[in-house]
Amino acid sequence: MNILIAGFQHETNTFAPTRADWAAFLRGDSFPAYAEGPAMLERFTGSSLPAGGFIAEAQARGWQLLPSCWAGATPSAQVTRDAFERIAGTVVEAARSALAGPGLDAIYLDLHGAAVAEHVDDAEGELLARLRALVGPEMPIVASLDLHANVTQQMLELADALVAYRTYPHVDTEATGRLAAQLLERRLARGAREPVAARRIPFLIPINAGCTMIEPAGAVYRQLPGLDVRHATIASVAMGFPAADFPECGPMVWAYGDAAQAVVDTLYTDICEPAARWRVATWTPDDAVAQAIELAGPAARPVVIADTQDNPGAGADSNTTGMLHALLRAGAGQRFPQQVALGLLYDPESAAAAHAAGRGARLRLALGRSVPTWSGQWSDPPVEAECTVRALHEGGIVLQGPMMTGVRVRLGPCACLDVDGVLVVVASGKKQMLDRALYRCVGIEPEQMKILVNKSSVHFRADFAPIAHEILVARAPGPMSADPSDLPWTRLAASTSPRVPD
Repeated sequence: MNILIAGFQHETNTFAPTRADWAAFLRGDSFPAYAEGPAMLERFTGSSLPAGGFIAEAQARGWQLLPSCWAGATPSAQVTRDAFERIAGTVVEAARSALAGPGLDAIYLDLHGAAVAEHVDDAEGELLARLRALVGPEMPIVASLDLHANVTQQMLELADALVAYRTYPHVDTEATGRLAAQLLERRLARGAREPVAARRIPFLIPINAGCTMIEPAGAVYRQLPGLDVRHATIASVAMGFPAADFPECGPMVWAYGDAAQAVVDTLYTDICEPAARWRVATWTPDDAVAQAIELAGPAARPVVIADTQDNPGAGADSNTTGMLHALLRAGAGQRFPQQVALGLLYDPESAAAAHAAGRGARLRLALGRSVPTWSGQWSDPPVEAECTVRALHEGGIVLQGPMMTGVRVRLGPCACLDVDGVLVVVASGKKQMLDRALYRCVGIEPEQMKILVNKSSVHFRADFAPIAHEILVARAPGPMSADPSDLPWTRLAASTSPRVPD
């Protein structure tokens, strides 16, 4: 068995301000940096990402892996034509070389499922189409997907099997790669494609509602293993990424196996009835901070506020200042000096200035940026303030929490700045605050804080929920809407409602 293995990870917010060029895939700030050939195989062997799980299962079965490339970039606006063509061209050429050389028996792809390129709405579907045109209709192709994949009809038709994460925060990425290997084994044993059934959910689900640590998402995903055992299927529920303006954006349920249709119908009904369960309550910045201050006083653990609309894991640039302004207006840092922290604020200029000045220095900075948002308005202005440099960091950071355990990210020069008692972590790379190590790298111990403001929507819960007294979701102005119905859709299918129905 010779199996081509490749990866392409990008979650595209078409309403976001910044596109993913080739350099974004080389940086390695949110995902491992671009890698090809044997170096790619070495990097992902033993990793907690889907490719790592597939590699482990393949090796246990004695399959020979032919590595192509793995490319991942921080969520943003569209992938540039140049970047997509480089990645797709490398994968297709690797398949061509395998066919001419050692031979090729199957293909595994570690995909996100919600990528949009400048010239292609369905980037993963386009990659599958190019591979299928090369290898023919009989070659098995399987792929693992993110829970937020916008699964298209083209993806379902061209891949022999697709399987999505079952947790959000995504703590089962490695396990999903193993499921992809099981699907490939089932396909090979059968000698033909398994029956597949699929149904699209007729409304968009806010990303905060998709958290499987809370209801109703938790109940939906908890039943998947039991359904699979009873019906001999492998089923998936993709919540969709509700910020990609193209006709097939939205949640999808699908399953493989002889009883696939019954399983899909069960899941579809469970998600849609009643639909109103998927609505999420959020706070204004000032209300969130006021509530956090009230709760934090007597609490032994920190109150965590999610700055969800500036989440760099959903296409924002992690540089807006609405929550920082709210903290300063409320005097949070004076109430709890150096026990209030915010991160990560993407601000390479301020990080560079802090490194030039040195630890302990006082300097005046303009923190953050005012950026255009989906509403047509701009986010809050930069925070002009006298800052004290409390700590500095430069180099890689190894993630230690439940998500992406052991993955090294590169954020460039980072600093902890004290702004009127509020500790602000500024970084030179974009990464959502999903791991306590991202605070600790600049000397902040999250457990000792009274208030933490995390630029994240849900992923932070995996590592922060165990230490949190309470979690609040705030909607400070930013590029990612907490409510999909607020976005100015122009191409969403008429059969899909951007608003959760009554």
